[in-house]
Amino acid sequence: MSAHQQSSPTHDITILGAGLVGSLLAVYLARRNYSVTIYERRSDPRTAGYVGGRSINLALSDRGWKGLAGVGLEQEVKKWAIPMYGRMVHHPDGSCSPQPYGRPHQAIYSVSRAALNKLLLTAAESTGKVRIVFDRFCARVDLKRRQLYFSNGPDEVHLHSSVPYQLLFGADGAYSALRHAMLFTDHFNFEQTYIEHSYKELHIPPGPEGQWQLEKNYLHIWPRKNFMLIALPNPDGSFTCTLFLHTEGPVSFAALRTPNDVQQFFAHYFADAVARMPDYIHDFFHNPTSSLLYVKCYPWATEHTCLIGDAAHAIVPFFGQGMNCGFEDCTVLDGLMDEVAEWPQRLFLFQQQRKPNTDAICALALNNFIEMRDLVADPHFLLKKKIEQHIAERWAERYVSPYQMVSFSHLPYAEALQKGKLINEVLEELAALPDWQQRLNEPYWQRKVDSVCFGPL
Repeated sequence: MSAHQQSSPTHDITILGAGLVGSLLAVYLARRNYSVTIYERRSDPRTAGYVGGRSINLALSDRGWKGLAGVGLEQEVKKWAIPMYGRMVHHPDGSCSPQPYGRPHQAIYSVSRAALNKLLLTAAESTGKVRIVFDRFCARVDLKRRQLYFSNGPDEVHLHSSVPYQLLFGADGAYSALRHAMLFTDHFNFEQTYIEHSYKELHIPPGPEGQWQLEKNYLHIWPRKNFMLIALPNPDGSFTCTLFLHTEGPVSFAALRTPNDVQQFFAHYFADAVARMPDYIHDFFHNPTSSLLYVKCYPWATEHTCLIGDAAHAIVPFFGQGMNCGFEDCTVLDGLMDEVAEWPQRLFLFQQQRKPNTDAICALALNNFIEMRDLVADPHFLLKKKIEQHIAERWAERYVSPYQMVSFSHLPYAEALQKGKLINEVLEELAALPDWQQRLNEPYWQRKVDSVCFGPL
């Protein structure tokens, strides 16, 4: 039997959640001849339509591409994914400046969450091994009896049905029903933290002839110290925009109560964006204000259950790695199926390998928020970027930036975090030297840069 034909005969597999990670996981499991049933609380987006208004467009990078390639979907997604080669920073005076993400060919890709989720659902069903049950709200998981209980929704007390499971994956997001059941088990650690910012989706429509109103191949960002607006391109010529703003306070969502408040706020901070957003006031009051949080917990697995994706490690979206990290969960777990025969050991090794790396990307995402909103226009930060760019150009074949480690490699996140800290220390030291460019010719600095900034990925 080939690796993709091996299957434990005693297990059918159940997944809670038919989102991006749950549906991709189902495809991987089906390719190994498991029979999979997914229970999803929402209606089928392919027939009911995708619920909009709270989107942060996906930024697909190397880890995510690997997950798609592993099930043969990479080329299909590339047909409509839009490459973004860097940030385009929009300054308060209306000027713009590009900041490349890496080498000229390196890009992250703007992808519609709705389109990708629909593709993965169809791919899962087309295996002939996956059954997806929509409109089934899992209200309770009984870990001892290995039973799922369903109700009509989060406000419904009555449990109207139940099904047993043999092996259960919780891919049901930051508010996971499986994780909630685990809260009542011994030695389960859990941390849920809401950051002080929330977000709201806005929209830049296509121009008069369907063209993009901003440069197409960039992630556009309006950093305004402690808050920001971003815009990612869509294939139809529009941009999905997201405003990240304090939830409470003098400059916050709570303070923007009337159309006049919103108009004055946008005119002051985002004048060049407003010129391209004819319906921004309508969007502001029509689209929900959504919270931002991160989740840490452990252990993720028991003998018969396992958390995966956001259910195990939800992160804030500021490194564009939430989906990529979840897809990497799937590829790591798939690799363990080749190495280990029994599911309990696979799940134990999975959580053991992934936990340090998901904690690291959580920290990296929080740090990147500070960089995006506060630092991309800060003189000291720009000086460090200038030094980094000089090093990257001088040693073009060897230097890999912290951003490149995360987005354009498969280096474990924990190693990328540690290496990034060391690189930042060197950049800080060089930024304190007025003649840093000349000093880089000295043997001491060449050895120091070589020992810290370079190395195989």
